[in-house]
Amino acid sequence: MRLQNKVAIITGAGRGIGATTALKFAKEGAKIVVADINIEDIRKRVDEIKDLGTEAIGIKVDVTNRLEVDQMIKKTMEAFGTIDILINNAGITQDARLVKMTEEQFDKVVDVNLKGTFNCAQAVSPIMTTQGKGAIINASSVVGIYGNFGQTNYAATKFGVIGMTKTWCKELSPKGIRVNAVAPGFILTPMTEKMPQKVLDMMAEKAPMKRLGTPEDIANAYVFLASDEASFISGAVLEVTGGIIL
Repeated sequence: MRLQNKVAIITGAGRGIGATTALKFAKEGAKIVVADINIEDIRKRVDEIKDLGTEAIGIKVDVTNRLEVDQMIKKTMEAFGTIDILINNAGITQDARLVKMTEEQFDKVVDVNLKGTFNCAQAVSPIMTTQGKGAIINASSVVGIYGNFGQTNYAATKFGVIGMTKTWCKELSPKGIRVNAVAPGFILTPMTEKMPQKVLDMMAEKAPMKRLGTPEDIANAYVFLASDEASFISGAVLEVTGGIIL
């Protein structure tokens, strides 16, 4: 198993890509911190992970709230004594064209996707620095590379995540901490299922592989970048898009 006895915090692990990633990491031998804002989702995921015979704890956390993030780190250290992996997976969308996007829509997406990623990485980095090792993996998006109609706020945050990933690579890699990002394409999740079917069909048709991605496709990328197989990879943005260019 590629993550045997590693301790991994996964934000947004209650459902979608985060939930699939938590289960995948557990199957690879990791001890899991299921971090999410929805307590019922947390309980379900923790139970599923424990049914696999793996250790897990659940922590309700709003990644935009620094005090809650700091408490998440404290509880993880109390439970497991170390943190080897942080998957900054939590994210939201609130789409609208530029001329109709409200300030509230813009600020909320920035707070969760960008500030939340910053909060978690900053909170965990001193522990990883003391250990002299660790892996931080941030969720960007194909939208953060190419932009997308109606997603000013989302695109800005995912571009920003790439910038932070590159910067943190320069700052933290000398201390033994690898920092990378995954840029998913259009993935079938509870978030994208809200989109009209004709839009999903159009996105699948635009991809050279002629399909949408699955949460497993992204979980597999997270596992690879978190594992020792990626020991010389830092500052990378791994596109998992089926080849799509928006």
